[in-house]
Amino acid sequence: MSTRTLAIAVGDYPHTRALRSGEVASDQFGLDFKEVKPINRAFAPMARERRFDISEMAIATVLQAIAYGVEIALMPVVLASRFQEAALFVRADSPLRDAGDLKGKRVGVRAYSQTTGLWLRGILKESFGVKPADITWTTFEGAHVAAYDDPPFVKRAEPGKDLLTMLRAGELDGAIVGADVPNDPNLRLLFSDPTAAGEAFYARHGFVPINHMVVVKTELAREPGFAAELCRLFSAAKALAPSQGRDRAPIGRAAVAASVRLAAEFAHEQGLTPRLLSDDEIWRYAPQAWN
Repeated sequence: MSTRTLAIAVGDYPHTRALRSGEVASDQFGLDFKEVKPINRAFAPMARERRFDISEMAIATVLQAIAYGVEIALMPVVLASRFQEAALFVRADSPLRDAGDLKGKRVGVRAYSQTTGLWLRGILKESFGVKPADITWTTFEGAHVAAYDDPPFVKRAEPGKDLLTMLRAGELDGAIVGADVPNDPNLRLLFSDPTAAGEAFYARHGFVPINHMVVVKTELAREPGFAAELCRLFSAAKALAPSQGRDRAPIGRAAVAASVRLAAEFAHEQGLTPRLLSDDEIWRYAPQAWN
């Protein structure tokens, strides 16, 4: 057994529990799980300090980190994915009835680089003709990648302001939330049937949009066999999890490449990355055995 132990920060999911419990393990390295709750609090330390050897990271942050030269490598392992339409809220009394009505409006989001915002802006453009610059975006924090600056059509909320409070007060016309969806009769979804909207996205593209993936320090990814062994561990843990219907945690380049490619295209179109990343840049250290 190896005496090397690596620091890892990933969420507690059904498909990671066998890994976290030690039921699935490696004879090449041990894993020291760092408890970070919610897991998105691990993204900035990984992007700015490379605090962990292995980390969960939102796909928008991954693409920005690669584009700005952070020494991390993407593994073809998805930890979380979902349809995004259930994250876009307006006031219950809003005159907005269609996503196309957002042109010229004010929309708030935690950060312009938030992955849910990335996907929703892409959907607004491809399905409704609303470009990112057609909306005035209000954010509440910056990107996880320190080198990135928001586009000029993005403004920062005043200190002390809150996303949903601004929406309820009429200071915003819409708001994109994260995993915590509000239960408030004064608010409603702009997509009246988000399930149908999500299925329409799936019909167009053939995948559920990726939220979080696995990244590692580049020097680890360069080690012969390391990336393949890490993918094997996640795959083995997933195999022990209960089936949940449509796969929300695909593993392997063939299973994830289309979603990552579209995310990269959206990121460039929206000003999140300074150039369109090539597949070679994105998958430079992906293990060949998992292509």
